[in-house]
Amino acid sequence: MTAATFGPVHVALAFDDNFWAPAVATMRSISLASRRPGDLFFHLFHSPLAAAHTADLDRAGQEFGARLIHHDVLQSAAFRHLAEILAYGSHISGIACARLFVDRLLDASIGRLVYVDCDVFVRGPIEELAGIDLAGAPLGAVKDPGGLIAAFGRDLAQRRDLFEPADPYFNSGVLVIDLAAWRAMDVTKRILGLEERGLLARLHGDQQVLNLIFRNNWRRLDGAWNALACGEDMEALEPRLVHYSGLGKPWNLLARPPFGRAYRQAMGEGLFWRYLRHRWGHFWRGKASSLFGFKRAS
Repeated sequence: MTAATFGPVHVALAFDDNFWAPAVATMRSISLASRRPGDLFFHLFHSPLAAAHTADLDRAGQEFGARLIHHDVLQSAAFRHLAEILAYGSHISGIACARLFVDRLLDASIGRLVYVDCDVFVRGPIEELAGIDLAGAPLGAVKDPGGLIAAFGRDLAQRRDLFEPADPYFNSGVLVIDLAAWRAMDVTKRILGLEERGLLARLHGDQQVLNLIFRNNWRRLDGAWNALACGEDMEALEPRLVHYSGLGKPWNLLARPPFGRAYRQAMGEGLFWRYLRHRWGHFWRGKASSLFGFKRAS
């Protein structure tokens, strides 16, 4: 019997203290769309959080009867090491590479896991995604429509020896993971092998790492489970999960993302405005630090 019809549904999110409110919105959207919110287990991979932010997250879980398990990933030496090596853009936190260590961070009794980024809005029952038949593959994901750019960047010759342009390339923002198969592959050992061969320094972010390790060894899922947001007209397509992967985040007041009002409702009006004040404060503190040499608090 699959996770769609019986048993707990394990969901993981990774974020730092500047992304706690979007994590709340994602968790609440999952709970609101689920027919069995009481069966949800949220595994939160994060660095240390402010007490008020932890309280926001805990309330979001308790509201629908879900259970929250906090994992301080900075306690993992393997995570700290990889987070220092991998290159990320300025808009992505290195905390995202926690998904590479799910086999070490989670209890061995957990067999199936859904990983979701914190810039997603879930509209379909997550238990249906968790219960999808992976047909023996260790991983299920949605093909990235911008895979060529994501894999190679501006120059196809840059990683031509690592990726094959004709191979499907997946977006790692939503993953269905068979943890037993993942553990059997010993993903951590494979990552260390990439480092020993000098390849990690050539890769950008953990999405490229995952695509290299699971090359042609993943199950392609229906695109409705990871629809990359591209404008309000997407609403007519009724995606089951909206991924705000670009700059048009739903907390950007100048953006007009699909389902923007519903997302704001999921976050909660009070938290939405509190988060905007937090982001504005964080932005201007960074500006002051760069302009006047003030030391920015970590």
